[in-house]
Amino acid sequence: LAEDIMNALGQQTVTVVGTNAATIVLPELAGMLARIHEGRATVYAQVGALVEAHPLHQVLMSLPAVGIRTAARILTEVAGKDFPTAGHLASYAGLTPVTWRSGSSIRGDRASRRGNKVLKRTLYLSAFAALKDPLSRAYYDRKRAEGKHHNQALLALARRRCDTLYAMLRDGSLYQAQTPTAA
Repeated sequence: LAEDIMNALGQQTVTVVGTNAATIVLPELAGMLARIHEGRATVYAQVGALVEAHPLHQVLMSLPAVGIRTAARILTEVAGKDFPTAGHLASYAGLTPVTWRSGSSIRGDRASRRGNKVLKRTLYLSAFAALKDPLSRAYYDRKRAEGKHHNQALLALARRRCDTLYAMLRDGSLYQAQTPTAA
């Protein structure tokens, strides 16, 4: 890429201010970018090896829309912590609704601003990616039909997946897709 840019600069008929500086800076920037890509690949491989070595690897990876990076985030945020119920895990992740009150004024439930922001974002993005899964998509569509906005429906899906994740981690069992029941 740097060589192509230098060739293009060499074919210019109009001299642009800073062209000589570009011949110095561009090769250095291209080399830095290549080293960053190599470093990212190395770190990704090391994180992948650490996740695969963890005993909960198979459990986490069986959940739809959970890859190596999502599993690594979940492991770093949840491993070593004991949650008595799925509600406690959801509260820790900030996925529980909160009723806003001020004096005698009681407003509806809203998304919590508390909790572990990293875990909440991980579960939210995982829920977004899970929309390709038919069961997750059906749940999302049902929440949308109930009048929830996109973000509210995604948070509801993330909460449901959090409950499923809790059961899987508690029992050490792999994800098993439920068959839809007739209404």
